Amino acid sequence: MALTPIQRKHASAVGTRALAGIAVLLAGWACRRPAPAAPPPPEVSVLTVAPETISARYEYVGEAAASRRVEVRAQVTGVIVARPYAEGTDVAKGTLLFRIDPTTYEAAYRSAQARLANADRNLARLKSLLASRAIAQKDVDDAQQAFDQAQATADQTKKDYEDTFVRAEISGRAGRALLELGARVTGPSDLLTTVEQVDPVYVNFSPSDQDVLRWRRDIATRRLLVPPRVLAVQVTLADGSIFPSIGQLNFVDLALQPVTGTLSLRAEFRNPQHVLLPGQFVRVRLLGLKRPGAILVPQRAVQRGLGGAFVYVVGDSNKVGARDVVATSWERGSWLIDQGLQAGDRVVVDGVQKIAPGRQATPVAYRPEADPSAARVGDSAVIAAPSAPPKIKTGPP
Repeated sequence: MALTPIQRKHASAVGTRALAGIAVLLAGWACRRPAPAAPPPPEVSVLTVAPETISARYEYVGEAAASRRVEVRAQVTGVIVARPYAEGTDVAKGTLLFRIDPTTYEAAYRSAQARLANADRNLARLKSLLASRAIAQKDVDDAQQAFDQAQATADQTKKDYEDTFVRAEISGRAGRALLELGARVTGPSDLLTTVEQVDPVYVNFSPSDQDVLRWRRDIATRRLLVPPRVLAVQVTLADGSIFPSIGQLNFVDLALQPVTGTLSLRAEFRNPQHVLLPGQFVRVRLLGLKRPGAILVPQRAVQRGLGGAFVYVVGDSNKVGARDVVATSWERGSWLIDQGLQAGDRVVVDGVQKIAPGRQATPVAYRPEADPSAARVGDSAVIAAPSAPPKIKTGPP
C-alpha cells in the first residue's frame, strides 16, 4: 500500500534518529578501546671505549740509492784501446775497466828509469871519491840533486803509465760505458762510466715540516714512544711485496730542505740479491713506535656530516647523543680517534640508521671477535713522520 506524504516524512525522521543513535553508541565503544603501545627503543651494538697501547706505523715514499757511487775518469789523455768489462755487471775493486794507449807513457817511463839509473851510478861514484878527498862536496851535492830529480821524474812517468790502466776503485756494479773503443780521452773531465755499490743499499725519504712538528709534540707529551735502540725500517716494493731485509735508520739531516720544506732521512739495507736498485721507489715504514692511550673504534661507527666526523654515543638513561670527533687515520676496519672520546664512552657501532639524537636506544655489547672487519690490537696506524732526531746507527750493520 502506498504511503502518504505525511507517512513518508515520519518514516524518514525515525530512520535518521536511529542512525544517530548507532553513531553515538559506536563512538562510546571507541573511547573505551585502549591506545596502541609505543614501540620499544631500537637495539644497537655499542663499544665501550677502553684506551690501549698500539703500534704506530709511520709510512713515506722512499727512493733507493747506491750506498757508494764512484765516477770513473781517466787521469791521462789518449785513445781507448780496450774495454774488458761487461756493462751492467758486478766488478771487484781493482778490476780493469778501460785501457788507454800506453805507447807514449811507457816510453817516457823507460827513459826516466834509464836516467835514474845513470844518476844513481854517478852519485855512488862521486861519494866514493869524496871519501878520498878527490872531489869537492859541491860535486856530490849536485849529483844528489840530479838523482832526486831523476827519481821524481821516474815516479811521475810510472804513475802516468799505470794510469793508462783505468780500474774500479770500489766493488760494485759497473754502468754503461760513456766512451767507446777508439774514442779519445782528453783528461779527467771525460766521464767513462760509474760504479755503484748496491749491497748495502740506501733508501732516502723525506717527511714534511708539519710531520716533524707533530713528531716532536707527540714525543714531548708521551703520546708517542720511541724505542731506545736504533729505529728499524721496513720497505714495501711496488708490487706490494715486503722486502726481505729489515733496515736501520742511519742518517737524520740537521736542517730542513729550504726548497721542499722536508727533512731528509736515510735507512740502510742489506741487498745481496740486488732486488733494490738505485732510483727505485718504495714505501718506507718505521717500526717499533708505540702510541699509548689510543682509542680505536670500528670504521663504520664514524659518521660524516657537514661539520666533520662524529659518532653516536649512548649516555645516561640510554639516551643517544652525537659527539664530534677527530679521526686521524684508519686501517683494517678501525679509526684512530685523536679527540672527542674518552674512556668509558659507549659508541654506537651497528644500528646507527635506527637512532637519532635525543631518543633512547637499547644497547647491546659489541663483540669484536664476531666482527671480521675489526682491527686487531696493535694493528692500527698513524701515517706521520719522525722529526726529533732518533738514534741512528754509527757502526756497520
